[in-house]
Amino acid sequence: MGGLFTSNNESVQVYEPGIHNLLAGPDFFNAKIEIGQQLWAGTVEIHIKSSDWYAHHHEQDPNYNNVILHVVWEDDVNVYRKDNTAIPTLVLKNYIPFQVLEAYKELFQQQKNKFLNCGNEIENISALVWGNWLERLYFERLERKWNLVDHLLKESQNDWEKVFFIMLTKSFGLKVNGDAFLEIAKNLDFSIIRKIQNNIIQLESALFGVAGILSEEIQGDDYYNKLEKEFLFLKTKFSLPDSPVEKPQFFKLRPSNFPTLRLSQLANLYYFQKNIFSKVLAAKSVEEIYELFAIKASPYWDCHYTFGKESGASPKKLTKKFVDLLIINAILPIKIGYSKHLGKDVSEEVIQIISGVKSEHNSVVDKFKGLKVVFPSAMESQAILQLYNEYCEKNKCLQCVVGHGLLKGKA
Repeated sequence: MGGLFTSNNESVQVYEPGIHNLLAGPDFFNAKIEIGQQLWAGTVEIHIKSSDWYAHHHEQDPNYNNVILHVVWEDDVNVYRKDNTAIPTLVLKNYIPFQVLEAYKELFQQQKNKFLNCGNEIENISALVWGNWLERLYFERLERKWNLVDHLLKESQNDWEKVFFIMLTKSFGLKVNGDAFLEIAKNLDFSIIRKIQNNIIQLESALFGVAGILSEEIQGDDYYNKLEKEFLFLKTKFSLPDSPVEKPQFFKLRPSNFPTLRLSQLANLYYFQKNIFSKVLAAKSVEEIYELFAIKASPYWDCHYTFGKESGASPKKLTKKFVDLLIINAILPIKIGYSKHLGKDVSEEVIQIISGVKSEHNSVVDKFKGLKVVFPSAMESQAILQLYNEYCEKNKCLQCVVGHGLLKGKA
């Protein structure tokens, strides 16, 4: 960055802006800046007015002795360090056009009347710029989902199959039972899943038992009694816990999302799809993933939603809509994380898969649709959620290509 001068007319060349400090002390650490003919390395402090340096008593704080540049909007007083040496000052109002400042103010004045600061102006951004921005936002959101994977990897000593099982189980619980299912997966050691994977009754009984669903007295249900008996055997053999910290909920759920059905479907997935982790990593398209997850709950659940209560006959299959959620929340975060672990770049493959997944429907997406934003796939809807939560809600317009583009167009 060049073309800048201090208040004393010394040239300023920024080689490294430094690291933003969110704690006490100067605003930026480890900056590298050439002032005049001298290259400096140190900290940078930012204020609205130069006099704020004294208002905040920085001249008395040794943490500010290494400030190499004072960046201000208005230079109203000379500033000195504790040793009385002058600190070079960069005055920003000399470099920001009045039109841009007015446009910035106008952008935020619209906030009370619109869903977004930029409102309907978002549709004026070029398709190329908008598309590249959404792709970047999608990978930002994927990175946030990766944080949980990274935490689980450390807990499991880099057992990728175990982490995939935990992430997949959590996703099977959806929003209502996600945390409860996470606890189930953590309490049920994956080494046990490996040992009983060829026995569907044992798989179901382990999941139901650890979930606390086999703790009731149900008369005349042979299947329930069989699972209960098997769980008692497994509990003794593997020292299984009775139930997780949080028990799965049925309340306010559609019957198709009852934890009984979801846990049975999960058990059948691991029963029928041996090496599911490797198969998911090898999948190159959304169609391949749909094929892997073409699973239904055990035959008992064809006529049941809960134990002991019969219902109309219908196979309880995993729908494509449900598998889409698994792809978004578990499969792709694991896929891209594992590729990083191997030093491979599968971003194009990830884009191909997520572009084949239908866009989600929620209040944020619906409001953006009202602004004529189109959602060809889940990549766009996931990107929009990242945009709204991390930029729009936090008024980070200057870090968004939309806000930046609008201001630049008025410069």
